[in-house]
Amino acid sequence: MVPGRGAAHHEAMDSYAVGDLRVSDAERDQVVQRLQDAYAEGRIDNDELDMRSHLAMTAKTRSDLGVVTRDLVPVTTGAVTRSEEPTGEDRMLAAAAHAVAVPTLFVGPLLLMLLSGKRSEYIRRQAREAVNFQITLLLVTIVTFGVGGLLYAVAWILAAVAAVFALTGQTFRYPWILRLVK
Repeated sequence: MVPGRGAAHHEAMDSYAVGDLRVSDAERDQVVQRLQDAYAEGRIDNDELDMRSHLAMTAKTRSDLGVVTRDLVPVTTGAVTRSEEPTGEDRMLAAAAHAVAVPTLFVGPLLLMLLSGKRSEYIRRQAREAVNFQITLLLVTIVTFGVGGLLYAVAWILAAVAAVFALTGQTFRYPWILRLVK
């Protein structure tokens, strides 16, 4: 080892700013996703989406990526941020979790909770509620030797109401159920 070379090399490494660091494909993908969200929100048009996506995919450093989304930072108002509000797709999938429970019992909502619940807490919460409702109905039906099956007529109405709540972005909680799935 050459004397003094290690210290000079260490100083050169410390001189890099965070913005000068190279970006990964995952970081580029996150920026492209943010651009697609901005397009869906109406903040940018189709041509600008194409141009900015190209810039993001060819970015070499974090500074390059920062330039692409600098003017798209979400505005926060009060305690609720934009990212906490369910998107249109989230609301549709949450409503589907309630509606699909009618023909599939707890299986449909459980699949939605496991698959789409990973990306959205809103979908997970609504699907979990539908799963718990269907499990409660199933247990009542088993314990009453089938007589509780009459409750399924009411269940269809409640599932429809819950789906409408989910479509409007509101949280629906079924009354008098066991919440076994957390």
